Amino acid sequence: MTMQDRESLFLLSLGLLLLAISGIHPHDRFTWFLEVMPILITVPILAATYARFRLTPLLYRLIFAHALILMIGGHYTYAEVPIGYWMQDLFGFARNHYDRIGHLAQGFVPAILAREVLLRRSPLVPGKWTFFLVVSVCLAFSAVYELFEWWTALATGEAATAFLGTQGDEWDTQWDMFLALVGAVSAQLTLASVHDRQLSRLRSP
Repeated sequence: MTMQDRESLFLLSLGLLLLAISGIHPHDRFTWFLEVMPILITVPILAATYARFRLTPLLYRLIFAHALILMIGGHYTYAEVPIGYWMQDLFGFARNHYDRIGHLAQGFVPAILAREVLLRRSPLVPGKWTFFLVVSVCLAFSAVYELFEWWTALATGEAATAFLGTQGDEWDTQWDMFLALVGAVSAQLTLASVHDRQLSRLRSP
C-alpha cells in the first residue's frame, strides 16, 4: 500500500466517522439528510473509481474539507452553526454567514475537480481556456444546486426552510452564485501550480 493509499483510506475512515457523528441528534433530521446528500453520492463514486481514476492528493484533501463543511451545516443547519454566530458578533454581520463559507467552497473545491478532469481527459492544457471553462463549470454547478434547492422547497414546503437558509435575505441566491464564482477563480489562482505538480507526478510511471 502506497503512502497515497494510506492517506486516502485515512480520510475515508475519518470522514465516515465524522459523518456518523454529525447525524447524532442533528437540529433537523430532514435538513441534515439534504445537506449531506452530496457526500452520500460522492463517496461511493470515488471509491468505485479509485483504482482506475485516482485523483491527486490535493483534490482528495479538498473534498474531505468540503465534506466537513457540509456535515457541520447539516448538523446545526447553516443558520444555526456556532462559528457563524461568532463571526456575526465579531464583524457585526446582520445574519449568520456560515452558509457563505459553504458556497465559497462550492466553487473552490469543484474548480480543482473540474480542472483535473479536463486536464486528464481532454486535449486542454493549463491556460486561459482551461481557466475559463473551469469557472463556467462551477457556475453551472452552482446554478443547478440553486435549482435543486428551489425544487426541494416547492416539493416539501416549510420542511425545506432550514435547507434553503436564506435567513430573510432576498439576494441570497445571487450571493451564493457569486461566492461560488469567487471560489472557482481563487482556487485556480492559488492552487494551479501545486495541482500541476501533482498531476505531473500522477502521470509519471
